[in-house]
Amino acid sequence: MSREILLLVDALAREKNVPKDIVFGALESALAAATKRLFAEEDVDIRVAVDRETGDYDAFRRWHVVPDEAGLQEPGHQVILSDAREQIADIEIDDFIEEPLPRQDLGRRFAQDTKQVILQKIRDAEREQVLNEFLARGDMVVNGTIKRLDKGDAIIEIGKLEARLPRSEMIPKENLRPNDRARAYVLRIDRQLRGPQVVLSRTSPEFVKKLFELEVPEIEQGLLQIKSAARDPGVRAKIAVWTNDRRIDPIGTCVGMRGSRVQAVTNELAGERVDIVLWSEDPAQFVIGALAPANVSSIVVDEEKHSMDVVVDEDNLAIAIGRSGQNVRLASELTGWHINIMTAEESAQKRDTEQSSIRQLFIDRLDVDEELAALLVGAGFSNLEEIAYVPASELLEVEGFDEETVEELRTRARNSLLTEAIVREENLEKADRSLLDVEGMDADLAARLASQGVRTRDELADLGADELTELTGIDEARARALIVAARAHWFTEEQPQS
Repeated sequence: MSREILLLVDALAREKNVPKDIVFGALESALAAATKRLFAEEDVDIRVAVDRETGDYDAFRRWHVVPDEAGLQEPGHQVILSDAREQIADIEIDDFIEEPLPRQDLGRRFAQDTKQVILQKIRDAEREQVLNEFLARGDMVVNGTIKRLDKGDAIIEIGKLEARLPRSEMIPKENLRPNDRARAYVLRIDRQLRGPQVVLSRTSPEFVKKLFELEVPEIEQGLLQIKSAARDPGVRAKIAVWTNDRRIDPIGTCVGMRGSRVQAVTNELAGERVDIVLWSEDPAQFVIGALAPANVSSIVVDEEKHSMDVVVDEDNLAIAIGRSGQNVRLASELTGWHINIMTAEESAQKRDTEQSSIRQLFIDRLDVDEELAALLVGAGFSNLEEIAYVPASELLEVEGFDEETVEELRTRARNSLLTEAIVREENLEKADRSLLDVEGMDADLAARLASQGVRTRDELADLGADELTELTGIDEARARALIVAARAHWFTEEQPQS
């Protein structure tokens, strides 16, 4: 048997051109599996060690040492620490106790019977070796030949490696066929897949960035940066470029002589039009550039909501929005800001509505008349905190305000805020600890919910997103996230034993 093992290892190592250690490892796994079958009624952990010189092997049954308090989750594989120390005094948690097994007669046909198991393990080792060699090169954009189509996905041959281009990652309306050459971006490595483990993409925004890196030497040299990219695959893309070298025109450099560089990228992307935008540290300026070719009349930035109201004239409205909202959507993805496109009339209506709401707030909370509230709004005040805590000199600049009026307004604003804080604390005391522990919850929101009768995690979980939005005024995305977090314990808590 020993001689047969050595001959088998030598033959497979030469045939498959792999190190003998890989074959020995596969052989030990096969021997362990064969030995394990002898324990028909018990699930056991077997380790086999093959002597590389003689071909003899030893088999051991082993137990993993676990803490006493953990108990035995897998009795056939584990032993608690206190029992283990009765056998080996200095053994520690996560060590193994091994018991030699008598050498079994596995039959003279063992080598043939287990050859397929060994070959599979060698194939796995070969595939892992090829994958590691590929990863070592660090290529993020690859060229290959489409070997075959598999359920709509394209299997692309890249040297010794096969990669998968899923149908969802192909450019729409792109007709790829076997033997076609294809270039794609390495999206991820999925070691759980039984087939090709390298997953490619031709729709990722990163693909556009990498293509420009290949076409524009200044990017590779570090003179130019692509800050962000957004795509509607096969139709339109936007990239934001920047340089701190004043001698370089970022947009012109990416376009190239007579458009040669951008055209090369467009050709690779099945005719996808690419807009090149100048990146700016000023978010408003960045958004204006991202909306090109539309001309922006004015822009209002809301830092708290991370959104911008962009005003364009009627002639530019369709251009700013784009077909099916494409232009504004890509600009939003490129800049990371939520962009609201509106006409001057719509902007004026929104501003009037907001100012009316603020005027009413001042009337109700400061107990002033509409004229005085309008003066405050006209001077740029938008909340009670500003009136209570800005320097008095700013309020004195409002036409008709004297020191007595200013002091009275500040006192009323502070009293109103204090009353509000006391009510919030009272409501917060009514909120159950479970509500406060919901991921994404804060004290202010918990107090508002408690004031509406929603005081526990389960009461929050029973709400719909639209109900939560209506109760609190938070946006729908946050409402959905809070409800999902509130319901999480329904799926993780252990069911009571029957």
